[in-house]
Amino acid sequence: MNFVAIDFETADYERDSACSVALVRVEGGRIVAREQRLIRPPRREFVFTYLHGISWEDVKHEPQFQNIWPALAPMLVRADFLAAHNASFDRGVLQACCEAAGLEPPPLQFVCTVEVARSAWGIYPTKLHHVCRHLGIPLNHHDALSDAEACARIVLAAEGERRRPRAGRGSMTR
Repeated sequence: MNFVAIDFETADYERDSACSVALVRVEGGRIVAREQRLIRPPRREFVFTYLHGISWEDVKHEPQFQNIWPALAPMLVRADFLAAHNASFDRGVLQACCEAAGLEPPPLQFVCTVEVARSAWGIYPTKLHHVCRHLGIPLNHHDALSDAEACARIVLAAEGERRRPRAGRGSMTR
């Protein structure tokens, strides 16, 4: 199973306002690469600094999405899927940023770790910090790299759970 966990932080309510992105690549059940970039969004207004700590001052000299994505896209080569917590958000940000940059979004399916956590362990509420606490995964929430790595670890934990033999299955006792 090869996949990439992705997380975006945004500056404002518009999906094209990515100000940080992180990718964590998993191959054969192991994290093999991590990448994080700050991004200069298309507008100077920052609504979510209180969440992620990123401000216009932090990104005003950073490249825009169209200048960083081509360097990050090779992380997706031979990936089976992208994983994200609340995947519809990250999928929407990726699509909006690609569209604004005139780039083709990657043709990969998204796996939502909210759904993974609910299915594998019945975790509610299912915010990222709740799932990480339940699984003992370290988290610096709203840091894109920490969030992406947590998503990768959630998928890996669920896969481990799925492969774990259950009592009575496959054993013969007399």
